[in-house]
Amino acid sequence: MSDSIKPFLKWPGGKRWLAHYIQALLAGHKFERYFEPFLGGGAIFFALRPTSAILSDINPDLINIYKQVKYRPRKLLERLQEIKVNKRAYLCMRSYEPECHRERAVRFLYLNRTAFAGMYRLDQQGRFNVPYGGGSRTPAILWRDNLLVNASRALKGATILTADFEKIIAMASEGDLVYCDPTYTVAHNNNGFIRYNEHNFSWKDQIRLAEASLSAAARGASVLVSNAFHKELTTGQKLDNHPPANKIEVLKVGH
Repeated sequence: MSDSIKPFLKWPGGKRWLAHYIQALLAGHKFERYFEPFLGGGAIFFALRPTSAILSDINPDLINIYKQVKYRPRKLLERLQEIKVNKRAYLCMRSYEPECHRERAVRFLYLNRTAFAGMYRLDQQGRFNVPYGGGSRTPAILWRDNLLVNASRALKGATILTADFEKIIAMASEGDLVYCDPTYTVAHNNNGFIRYNEHNFSWKDQIRLAEASLSAAARGASVLVSNAFHKELTTGQKLDNHPPANKIEVLKVGH
């Protein structure tokens, strides 16, 4: 693991604040491969800087941007610097639906850095619908602080995939490290778990995550899961037909 770098995306529920806890928890721990199947803003990946990683998410637009940043960060920056930052330009970009992968990444980066509070929210038709942020929100930090170029270097040893988390966790084996950060909120009546896209992360998904994590641990992988500190998740209820992991700990870490 090398020196950490800053994530290039602002992401709802991002774990920049948690990164130093994870680094301390893993101090001295060696692993062959790193898996992060709920990639989001990638804060833990960029903090740990593993030399070999499998990064994934169910959101294809998010995965596209990671691939574009990995292979052509300077082209993205050149294009971003051509776009004005004002409400009119923002609304044009928000309604723009390019087919080119690079242009889709440019649109994603621009909206991410100029939208209100850096939110990522889609309507029921899958269209980005966050209002313009205004103020000091611009993409300039991406080139001013070399965020894209540094991220590209960090991603060189990573395989980047669009996939359901269960498929990715199933790839982990002895000597690997898996970090899972499912998107959730405890303020919702439907079990309290919601993705930041058009799909719900349901209670059945929480069970699938627990079963997949226990299976990976039984194969010898090290698994970390950050989740809501919610009674239904912390009671340690037994999952049928599953061997217990060697060690399960619940750590309450405040934001």
